[in-house]
Amino acid sequence: MIAMGCVVGVILLDETIVAVALPTIQRELGLSVVSSHWVLNTYLLFLAGLAAAAGRLGDIVGIKVLCLFGLALFGLSSLVAGLAQDGASIIIARSFQGMGAAAIFPISLAIVTSVFPPEQRGFAIGLYGAIGTSFFALGPLVGGVFTDFVSWRWIFWINPPIVLAIAVAVLVYWKDPPREPADARFDIVGLVMLICGMGMIVFAVMQSSDWGWASLGIWPVLIVGCGLMAAFVRYEIRNSNPLIEVDLFASSTVSACTLVLFTAQYSKLTFIVFGALYFQQALGFSPFYAGLALLPAVGIQAFAAVPSGRFVDRVGTRLPTLVGLSVASLSLIWMGVAVARNEYTVLLPALLAWALVMGFLYLPAMRALPNAVAIERQGQAGGIVMSSQLLGGTVSVAVGSSLYAFNNSFEIIFLANGVLSLVTLAVAWAAIRAEPASA
Repeated sequence: MIAMGCVVGVILLDETIVAVALPTIQRELGLSVVSSHWVLNTYLLFLAGLAAAAGRLGDIVGIKVLCLFGLALFGLSSLVAGLAQDGASIIIARSFQGMGAAAIFPISLAIVTSVFPPEQRGFAIGLYGAIGTSFFALGPLVGGVFTDFVSWRWIFWINPPIVLAIAVAVLVYWKDPPREPADARFDIVGLVMLICGMGMIVFAVMQSSDWGWASLGIWPVLIVGCGLMAAFVRYEIRNSNPLIEVDLFASSTVSACTLVLFTAQYSKLTFIVFGALYFQQALGFSPFYAGLALLPAVGIQAFAAVPSGRFVDRVGTRLPTLVGLSVASLSLIWMGVAVARNEYTVLLPALLAWALVMGFLYLPAMRALPNAVAIERQGQAGGIVMSSQLLGGTVSVAVGSSLYAFNNSFEIIFLANGVLSLVTLAVAWAAIRAEPASA
């Protein structure tokens, strides 16, 4: 449990620790604003696109082998990212970091859910989330300390010692549980379609801020990307051995929980990435003080994770999800209205309220999805959980970058996120049914 919490923690750390350092990386490597955002979003894109594939591979080759491979790739690419001397080098290294993270992120959830009975999984996921969120919470502050007082390169060099310790723990203590042999065929065609389709859509949305929506280079890429994603869904429905088992989405609860996870991650990256940029660019904070300013928003989540998990075990999925989305929507709208004041104390209540309910967005959905599938499909369920969650982060950075370039203002970024949360609330209200607490 501790090792798996640290696995997800080091991946979450890499999201938040980099966000605070982006302006400094941009300045020192001579990057444009959009190029600096690619330093973050390349990682998120590969992580989101490959998470489902990793879940499937975990079912085929075994969780332990895939976990050790992912840890090795993540640690080595982190070392290379810290050595980068230009934008291309760091973005390429970040892509390999995303691949390594994708290999270990979904199977960490599969490990946790496989060793606890269904009635205790809310508590287990809460504890797993508390450990991971502790890393996440420390990210902005640690990133600010390294960037201000040492070097931004240490935000990457901190990873190899951590993943080495985790790898030793997995190697010594973890044994794959017995399960039915999985079909060894792997859907390469589906994987290529998914990565290319997602990549082209994200590229078009992000580059639109540099090239403009009227550019002939944007619309063909966007249209082809959307076409590939539509073709991917059609192909997976017909495929006897799909990368993503689309039949899992026949359940309205599964579909709604997937959307909730997407929205939760979209919200988190909006707060962390654009919050860090806002504090540095609009309020004039240094990276260290920007990380300190974000600490209330992320620190509370670590303490709230376990109580939130216990509450979800008692009352089920529906109520916590609806409460979480309602409060998150109001917090985002508050942020959108209040950022124009350029006063941190006005923003603080929204940061605190958002942090308190984030567990109610993640934990119920992460509990409901594994409970809905058989043991031999746990890797696939973990992949879907992580893919939907991480795709939300990728889209958040892409859309936020485009919106900021559109009017050079942070207000529209938070308000648009608030609208998305309200739409998700309406879907969750209609689709997620009340359930017995022990389901």
